[in-house]
Amino acid sequence: MDGATFFGLLEVIGILFLILFCGVLCRRVGVIDDAASHRLSKLIIWLCQPMMIVGALISKPFTPELFREGAMYALIGFLIFPLSALFAFPLTHFFADADEQKLSRFALIFTNCGFLGFPVLEAIFPGKGAFYGAFFVIGFHVYIWTLGIWILSKGRPDIRLTWKKALINFGTVPCLIGLLLYLSQAVLPFAMPALLVSFCTKLGDLCMPVSVLVTGALLATQSPRAMVKNGRLWLFNVYKLLVIPLLVALVAKLATLWMPDPYRIILFATTVAALPSASTVTMLGELYDVDPGYAAETVGTSSLLTVATLPLMYFVGDLIARL
Repeated sequence: MDGATFFGLLEVIGILFLILFCGVLCRRVGVIDDAASHRLSKLIIWLCQPMMIVGALISKPFTPELFREGAMYALIGFLIFPLSALFAFPLTHFFADADEQKLSRFALIFTNCGFLGFPVLEAIFPGKGAFYGAFFVIGFHVYIWTLGIWILSKGRPDIRLTWKKALINFGTVPCLIGLLLYLSQAVLPFAMPALLVSFCTKLGDLCMPVSVLVTGALLATQSPRAMVKNGRLWLFNVYKLLVIPLLVALVAKLATLWMPDPYRIILFATTVAALPSASTVTMLGELYDVDPGYAAETVGTSSLLTVATLPLMYFVGDLIARL
């Protein structure tokens, strides 16, 4: 790992930690209460997240080479989440509490590849990280509204998985719009308007700070002593931040043995697998009332521990990629 990448990762993770702490303080002093947390979750899912996706996709001019690169990372997105599910289900089989088991599986599979992932990937792949991430999250949004909702709906007749929800949601529609706008540059005689790119980017930039504030606010409602004593929560984080990223790195290494230069792919796959649990876990737990406290614990503790584990797993991925 070069020094610039290492300090870039530390800067992004340090900002995450400070914003999470601000969220805890906001809850303690009453700035963010239950109603505000619920509304902010809706704001992120309904507005800021779609703009972040569209903004990242239209931020680069269309070229056949860039599109091929983006398609490769989209393919990784469609493969990595089922792979993570294969690891997550047996690892959480012994979780006795039904909601904890569901949320643990959900949080093990889905990483914060958008809100936190974009700035992390930009630190590792300067100038292209967010673009690669925008293609990668296409698979994330397809699976989170299908596989993810299916996981949460177990034992909950009020949470229904439908084809309409799977195909038309706040993730897939922005991905489609962003892709169409990006591809339109191949035939249009003018570049993407800077005003449109800036508009989408500015709204999308709200995703990381606001989502982490909500997570911190929900985390503040939990007992620190109870979290420290919760062995299953610690085990969850070992699985999430160490075991699954290592397994993904090894599978990526085996899957790319035939490629002439697989380094970036292995490093990319390891990095996105090593990210903390998606803030969407907290937001959907809040919106669907599926133990939002435990959802915040998984996202909050994995986000805190990422300060140490993400640079470590990046180093491990770098080592495996060079073998």
